[in-house]
Amino acid sequence: MASSFTEGPSPETRQQQFEQSVAISLHLWQSLTVAVQNNWGGPDSSDKRDWLAGVIVDLFPSFVDLAAASSSSQNNAQSQSKKLIEEPIAEDIEETLLQVMFDEFEANVDDQSEAQVADRIMKCRAQCAVGDFALVEELRARWLDAKGKKVVMQAAADQDQETDAESESDDEEDDDEDRNGDVEMDDAPALVPVAPKEKPQPEIDEDGFEKVSRKKR
Repeated sequence: MASSFTEGPSPETRQQQFEQSVAISLHLWQSLTVAVQNNWGGPDSSDKRDWLAGVIVDLFPSFVDLAAASSSSQNNAQSQSKKLIEEPIAEDIEETLLQVMFDEFEANVDDQSEAQVADRIMKCRAQCAVGDFALVEELRARWLDAKGKKVVMQAAADQDQETDAESESDDEEDDDEDRNGDVEMDDAPALVPVAPKEKPQPEIDEDGFEKVSRKKR
């Protein structure tokens, strides 16, 4: 990402603002907020969110390192630039967000909200690169306004306990509500906890010993 570090805010300030924009973007992500508030990632769910912010930041080369490379002589800059990581694209961020949500919070995000978060982070990155922190300040104001407010997740019906007739009836009612515009889809993120896998029962041989089964790769 081309940027001039000779004018405007220092590289350290730009890096600090970018890191804050990533952290704030994750705090504003409703899917992740629901997972943290409900401790889907365990008692340290909040710490996992902070850790995720660091993971996202580390996908990008530091503005401090970029400034050091650009201020070096041309030969040294070429040599040093090879050591710098490349700027990621939005899809890289999306994949990281979804993977961490699945691995650390056992949740599937199917409302495409990760794309919005990734796009916001990329815009903050581009603005911070030129010393513009307007979007960061806007996000910070939104976060302060929403701070302390609890996100309520929309209750989902347990389909395993429904009969086929009830399911069909519910589907028809949902279709009617969607057509009439009575359902507010923005009330909660489409977030689905991943059900834990059931542990297989041990097999006992004729002598009363438990058989050892190998895991399939």
